[in-house]
Amino acid sequence: MDIQSFGRKLAHAVPASAPMLKAAHRSGARLRGGLNQIWPDLVRARTEKITIAITAHCNLRCTGCRYGRDFMPGSQLPYALVAGVLEDAAKANIPAVRLYGGEPLLHPELPRMIETASRLGIGAYVTSNGLVLDRKIDALHAAGLRKVTIGYYGQGDAYDRYVQRPGRHARLVESLDAVRAAYGPDRLDLQFNFLLSRQTATIEDFEHVRRFAERYDARVQIDIVHYSLPYFQDGPELDLQFRPEDEERVTRLVEHLVKVKARQPHILTESPASLASIGDWALRQEKMRIACDAGKLLWIGADGSVKLCYVAFDLGNLHDTRLSQMLYTPAHHEAARNAFQLNCPNCHCERGARVEKHGPSFRRYAEAARTLATQP
Repeated sequence: MDIQSFGRKLAHAVPASAPMLKAAHRSGARLRGGLNQIWPDLVRARTEKITIAITAHCNLRCTGCRYGRDFMPGSQLPYALVAGVLEDAAKANIPAVRLYGGEPLLHPELPRMIETASRLGIGAYVTSNGLVLDRKIDALHAAGLRKVTIGYYGQGDAYDRYVQRPGRHARLVESLDAVRAAYGPDRLDLQFNFLLSRQTATIEDFEHVRRFAERYDARVQIDIVHYSLPYFQDGPELDLQFRPEDEERVTRLVEHLVKVKARQPHILTESPASLASIGDWALRQEKMRIACDAGKLLWIGADGSVKLCYVAFDLGNLHDTRLSQMLYTPAHHEAARNAFQLNCPNCHCERGARVEKHGPSFRRYAEAARTLATQP
């Protein structure tokens, strides 16, 4: 058993040890990151999570997303292909799989996929829009699902405008009310992924989602609007991406986020240092030169394509090759090295982990967070 696997088992058996183990892991990662900067040839792929878009079908038409329209239209992975991925992941001791889409709840075999992952000892969770979660949760929970992350784009009419479907925020509330009534926080972990864009980067908008999360005993993850994902679009008015004139309100929001983290440590998923970096990621985008640890990821599209991450580094296609034949090959390790050196579009995926693992950035943003947290 390797050190990471042992650490995960210890944290599960003794929850009080988790913060200490996490801090030790991050310190070790910063040390390795420093060595990798000096000797990039040391970088190796080490997959910790596979993200699988099991279907491109979607029941929304979000302003910033091309799924369900012209990105892999009609594509959907059959159960047998996903089961093969899960079997290969289990043999390679990959601990986590994220199932998303499109809208994964539209895939008729999703409960079977969850059951297979559970049987193989893989922690599987689902990222969904949540609109039909109340109709699916019984079968999914029985199959072993214990965590759902839900995209959140604003409150009421703002949500409906973004997803371009009237009445959908009310349907989401109805769905979540039913889910929480049946499955409390001890039985189902809920998380809201709040899309931070020019339209939502205000303290008021964040406070809406914070109160929404409290209502459902959930946590909030901040997802900055993307500028490089192949399935992203900037909307008809080009009003999602941040501009230089947004700096002042983004700065105010970041200060607010850090203070909320100090008061309510568990409501926001990321560290104070990561929160303090949000303004730079939003405004500087690809100019943020912080080494990427995408070597811990794999992304699988609804058409079977396999990449190191959401954006770059093709490794093959499941319709032609088993995942086991793509894992830890020279091409896989080379992709991890190229990602680390930012030989790519340099998106902000995994930005929190990147800040935590890069010594100079961690020190800078941790100090910034401490300063912000103590300001009146």
